[in-house]
Amino acid sequence: MKTDLNRRPLIIAGILLGIGQGGFFDGIVFHQLLQWHHMFTNIETSQTVAGLELNTIGDGLFHVFDWLMTIAGIVALWLAGKRDDVPWSTSTLIGSILIGAGMFNVVEGIIDHHILQIHHVKPGINQLAWDLGFIAVGLVVAVIGWLIQKQPLEVEN
Repeated sequence: MKTDLNRRPLIIAGILLGIGQGGFFDGIVFHQLLQWHHMFTNIETSQTVAGLELNTIGDGLFHVFDWLMTIAGIVALWLAGKRDDVPWSTSTLIGSILIGAGMFNVVEGIIDHHILQIHHVKPGINQLAWDLGFIAVGLVVAVIGWLIQKQPLEVEN
């Protein structure tokens, strides 16, 4: 076994996969299953046909981004797996996926919910609490991921 192992390619792959999967979770759970919001519900209500059409396009573009991040993560994982200097470590990969998913919540929450205000997690009387909670959950998930991927390296074959 080599002593100069490089975890960075596996970490990058995990973060990309986490961003994609975090986005898919958001879109599937909050946009589709719970129907709390769509991508542009603060711009155009989804209660009209025209508004639903705009929000469906927005949700579709959002899912294209998630899909591209997931594909990029798969490619990065494939390339990392072909390198002799990259340790194949479950804790590194899982921790990095959690970092990416958490980062997704934080960045998307700050940009879409607060800066652009194109939608909120759950619009209404407590929307600020829901939006801040979304970011807080993202921070917790990212920190847990960081702690997991920082575990002493146990290389798997």
